[in-house]
Amino acid sequence: LLIVDEEQRFGVTHKEKIKQMKENVDVLTLSATPIPRTLHMSLAGIRDMSVLEEAPGGRVPIQTYVMEYNEEMVREAVLRELSRGGQIYYVYNRVSDIDMVSAKLSALIPEARIAFAHGKMKESELEGIMYRFIGGEIDMLVSTTIIETGLDISNVNTIIIHDSDRMGLSQLYQLRGRVGRSGRTAYAFLMYRKDRVLKEVAEKRLSAIREYTDLGSGFKIAMRDLEIRGAGSILGRSQHGHMTSVGYDLYCKLLNEAVKKAKGEETQPEREVKVTFSVDAFLPETFIVNETQKLEIYKKIAAIRSLEDYEELEEELRDRFGDIPSPAKNLLRIALIRSVAARVGIAEINASFGSVQFIMDPKAKGLRAENIPKIIANYRKNLTFSAKGTPSFLYQYKPVGVTVRDEQILLAAVEELLPVMARYLL
Repeated sequence: LLIVDEEQRFGVTHKEKIKQMKENVDVLTLSATPIPRTLHMSLAGIRDMSVLEEAPGGRVPIQTYVMEYNEEMVREAVLRELSRGGQIYYVYNRVSDIDMVSAKLSALIPEARIAFAHGKMKESELEGIMYRFIGGEIDMLVSTTIIETGLDISNVNTIIIHDSDRMGLSQLYQLRGRVGRSGRTAYAFLMYRKDRVLKEVAEKRLSAIREYTDLGSGFKIAMRDLEIRGAGSILGRSQHGHMTSVGYDLYCKLLNEAVKKAKGEETQPEREVKVTFSVDAFLPETFIVNETQKLEIYKKIAAIRSLEDYEELEEELRDRFGDIPSPAKNLLRIALIRSVAARVGIAEINASFGSVQFIMDPKAKGLRAENIPKIIANYRKNLTFSAKGTPSFLYQYKPVGVTVRDEQILLAAVEELLPVMARYLL
């Protein structure tokens, strides 16, 4: 059994080299924030995954603030922590001038006893500083990211991170985790330089770390990191990226098929169902204004594969954007219809007011002579079947008392017939 703790600290080469020391070794990797490659391998079924969601008793979420660097705010945060007898980490990740930053902070906050530490110090010197800090002789430790993992000092409950926009999402989460290790409320201040224009990726990282403050939210952080950076190369050394050439969805699809094939499971090629409906189905400008968000939602709608997916996305849209307008609802319903039709063996659906044509895939397994009369029997003369050329069903419905085009009746007619077809064709 090989156990790798703090897995995000290791490169692919390191982990593979350790594994090769003995053949057929079982590997258990532990991490609060798994790297995108490892997380994706778990989600794709290559690895098994367990998530520990319950936090140690008595812990409270860390209050997280993202802001421009502000000396007054730094001073106030330090003095507030000192007033309750606590200690502070100040993360500054450049060895070359960390001593100058420490001196500047001493001048800004003369009330605090400040020392600095970094990985290029002699072991004895570094050990002495850490013992003094743990013993309470130092109030604020200015340090590089050497404190990222392994430290558990319950009296330190404020952390200030300088140039936080230059750090990775996993790293920020690990650094924030150095505080809040007791029953006290802890504070994390993620600062970036004044007047700096944040890059899009940095903005996404800081937004994610601010959003996910609940205890045990490392899994959500890792998922966001996967979205931002990409899943990495499964057979290569890269721990992120390497999928822009095919796109994330296609990459996942290809990987899923490869995993099933390796396990000896039968894979069915996914059918693309062409749908032509005389209905308005789109995301209105007034519903989702941001173009990036709109593309993201279109992508999610295209990925609907079940009623559960449909209901989850409907709930998400309502929660994020408010009441769902009719064209957006239509789009969701059509996505679910397309998904069911693909499983049934339908190649194309053409629907206009009063009639719906289902063009079948001739290779569909359930399309057998004994099943067709059973489907038609449910609808008497309204449903007919044609075997000429490409087999197809034609459903002619006559809504009572309605003389104008009605989108809801048309969609309802399709949704009513599909489960009947599925009953006999699946």
